Amino acid sequence: MKYSRLIAGCMTWGVWGKQLLKKDMIKLMHQCIEEDITTFDHADIYGGYTTESDFGNAFSESGISRDTIQLISKCGIQYLSDNRSNTVKHYDYSKSYIIWSVETSLKHLKTDYLDVLLLHRPSPLMHPDDIAEAVLELKQRGLIKTFGLSNFTSSQMELLSKSVDVSVNQIEFSLTHHNAMHNGLLDYMMTNEITPMAWSPLGSVFREDNEQTRRIHRQLGDLLDKYKATEDQLLLAWILKHPSQIHPVIGTTNTKRISDAAKAAAIELELEDWFKILVACQGHKVP
Repeated sequence: MKYSRLIAGCMTWGVWGKQLLKKDMIKLMHQCIEEDITTFDHADIYGGYTTESDFGNAFSESGISRDTIQLISKCGIQYLSDNRSNTVKHYDYSKSYIIWSVETSLKHLKTDYLDVLLLHRPSPLMHPDDIAEAVLELKQRGLIKTFGLSNFTSSQMELLSKSVDVSVNQIEFSLTHHNAMHNGLLDYMMTNEITPMAWSPLGSVFREDNEQTRRIHRQLGDLLDKYKATEDQLLLAWILKHPSQIHPVIGTTNTKRISDAAKAAAIELELEDWFKILVACQGHKVP
């Protein structure tokens, strides 16, 4: 497996979240690795183009061997930030910009290569040939190992796959946001051996209080003793059971929650329990 079963999402490690000090980032990296979470997910825009650098400074002093972890980063979004001269949020997938973005991310992350580069969001102006040329050069120079996408539809994946090998698509997926199971997105990825990664894997279960989330909490509560698990572990186990082998990207920096999340990989939900959780989300039986 190229990536750990669960992936550490680093968006909130910097100024967009917990504003971790260098020593705290180092401690968190080691905590993740101890829990077999060895893949770290970044994007150039996180922290207004600052979090990769904060992570890289910590990683360079962590004593962690580069070949024991996997680094993901994304590019393409031109974000409004004091660190850029952009006048509007937009996307840039020109060959020159993709290459420059990767070179910049590598400098910030203090590494020689990315295990996978993702295009952050689709652009209506992206051209598959320009992207393919950039990816080919980056691979030839050893700056990336593999290439993938983030938030792309089946048709957009197919469009790019005509020109370049796509190995990953990172999508929003959770119990409360599971359209990818029904709109052909996960089917397409399974058919074409594209690894799905899921951001926001806990969905709205803990963020919102409504009829749907109350149904979910009641159903999860009925299963806690059976699986000796927490609610968030059951939500992750529900995702992990899908045959497409989805890798949840967990965004927490809480060491207890990281440890709990890691244990979800060992939970094997029984078939009917998986459907009970789905039905609780939908509010009706399956067709």
